[in-house]
Amino acid sequence: MTNPTGPLAGVRVLDLTTVFMGPSATQMMGDLGADVIKVEAPGGDSTRAIGPHGKEGLGPLFLGLNRNKRSIAIDLKTPAGVAVLLKLAETADVLATNVRPAAMQRLGLGYETLAQVNPKLIYASMVGFSQKGPYAAKAAFDDMIQAATGLAAAMARSSGEAPRYMPITIADRSVGLYAFGVISAALYARSQTGHGQSIEIPMFETMVPYVMGDHLYGHTFLPAEGDFGYPRLMTPNRRPYQTKDGHVCCLIYTDLQWKIFLQAIGKSHLLTTDPRFADIRSRTAHIDALYQLVADELATRTTREWQALLPESDIPIFPMHTFESLLEDEHLAATGFFRETTHPVVGKIREMAVPSEWSGTVPDNHRPVPSLGEHSLDILREAGFDDAAIAGLVAERAVIPAPTPNAH
Repeated sequence: MTNPTGPLAGVRVLDLTTVFMGPSATQMMGDLGADVIKVEAPGGDSTRAIGPHGKEGLGPLFLGLNRNKRSIAIDLKTPAGVAVLLKLAETADVLATNVRPAAMQRLGLGYETLAQVNPKLIYASMVGFSQKGPYAAKAAFDDMIQAATGLAAAMARSSGEAPRYMPITIADRSVGLYAFGVISAALYARSQTGHGQSIEIPMFETMVPYVMGDHLYGHTFLPAEGDFGYPRLMTPNRRPYQTKDGHVCCLIYTDLQWKIFLQAIGKSHLLTTDPRFADIRSRTAHIDALYQLVADELATRTTREWQALLPESDIPIFPMHTFESLLEDEHLAATGFFRETTHPVVGKIREMAVPSEWSGTVPDNHRPVPSLGEHSLDILREAGFDDAAIAGLVAERAVIPAPTPNAH
């Protein structure tokens, strides 16, 4: 890859994160031009081993979270490994970690130590829970945070079924996105003050507003004026509607949208005869029954018929995609969202685009997802280690070099 381009070009990130949350945040930084150095333990990030090509340490989950990064494998349980990390920190702008703070302290890599090495460093710690509270030492993962924030309970209440988790890592990826914004804001603050700082991004406290922002509802007021739960989101009938030949999303929300829909199905009289349609407040109070009406009507025609009948400029309507059909979406094809690239180890892969467009600092980066330790020696040389020092680090396995070409 040539010199990185994009709004974060020139920013160097030491990425001590694993699994989903942290790597998603640092990949966003790499996509926008940052030099992201993924610091891995000798065994590598655990997601390397999941799924096809896991034996090569390049499974699909890892491939989706670690492009535009370089990998150095360091054993931070050795004094020499810690010394290497401290040396790398001298020229870093950001250190991002989701290692528990107590463990970082035990390694001698707490913020106070790193700030002495580099006072301008942004030290971003992604944790399960705020370190101010009684849950501080608890481990956290996506399923646990979904349960802890009431999301699993909301799924049960809205579906009438047993509690369950959303089938995506919504907490990990949402907190990763927030961490990306927080880190970028900290870099801006440093540009104004000249000083680095320690920042903490807790999963629990980040996700509570995701859930309770919608569902605190009546309990927003003291004393409470109604129940928990935004009714429109909690109704079991808020779902893709079945048509004669598939499923469709059809969102009818505003006064105008309800007027158009009722005209289309020949029931305009309900606007004046049924008090449930009087205004948004009344509709919200009776939303389950009204969405059931929509469901019953949509089942009478095909998806294409509904698209022709309802003006798309006024009523959002979209056929429900499956994973398979999403890959064939005409809009994504036109924008080049899914692209085929060739990875030097696993061959042809499908990647997704960076979902933003820039008129000035255009990010045009493509560094293939690295094998474990692929860039170890290059990164050590950049940091000023000579050949003898590098040989010593490799010999005592404080640093793991790139695999040989026949290692796979």
